[in-house]
Amino acid sequence: MQLLNDHGADMQIIKYLENPPSVTTLAELVQALDLPLRSILRTGEAEYREAGLADLKLSDSELLELMHQHPRVLERPIVSNGNQAVIGRPPENVLALLS
Repeated sequence: MQLLNDHGADMQIIKYLENPPSVTTLAELVQALDLPLRSILRTGEAEYREAGLADLKLSDSELLELMHQHPRVLERPIVSNGNQAVIGRPPENVLALLS
């Protein structure tokens, strides 16, 4: 956030644990990230295992629904400018959205 503030970026912070992104929003974020769906999952989280997200037989729609139900498994922060997004780790990744 400090890096975005330093560059005068207008931002909206979404507290994803209080207001989990919808399945549609998650699908849009994955498209904007241009990454495989499973690459935005935090596989080390207990919820990942408990929710059965490690099951490779799950379809993308099943994965998205489980990600909505268990937002703690999402990589974070995800920074988006609408049509592009990056995972904000390391923080310098967000600079790609500012140019």
